[in-house]
Amino acid sequence: MGVFTYDYESTSPVAPVRLFKAFTIEAAKVWPTAAPNTVKSVEVEANPSSGSIVKINFVEGLPFQYMKHQIGGHDENNFSYSYSLIEGGPLGDKLEKISYENKFEAAASGGSICKSSMKFYTVGDNVITEDEIKALIKGSEGVYKPVEAYLLANPEACN
Repeated sequence: MGVFTYDYESTSPVAPVRLFKAFTIEAAKVWPTAAPNTVKSVEVEANPSSGSIVKINFVEGLPFQYMKHQIGGHDENNFSYSYSLIEGGPLGDKLEKISYENKFEAAASGGSICKSSMKFYTVGDNVITEDEIKALIKGSEGVYKPVEAYLLANPEACN
């Protein structure tokens, strides 16, 4: 097994607290509403807390039917959270899991900077390329961008 780390940063016009809530505490409600062409439903085992499993079911016609995440933890004071993709989605037979650490910080011009650190745990001698990682990030924007647009269009959401 190999471990490959990739750091990624993006900006958003949405405040850190709202993005944090939309991607953690209120994800089961927000994602299917904000991204109905991508996310069919989000099932959370118990409360969305450390160790819980979250299953994201996708609409028909997408490359994946579902993904399962295991929550690592949330820090509501610092707008940070961690989780691992442990089943489904892009894992295939090449990846054992992908672990994510995300943090939303206030941007000087308003909005947020999202800082992500991803660790890709490969199966056997498999290697993941930067192009494959960039394709995975682009795929995740199928949820991220609609959630961002939903928050902009609904200023009362996730406050």
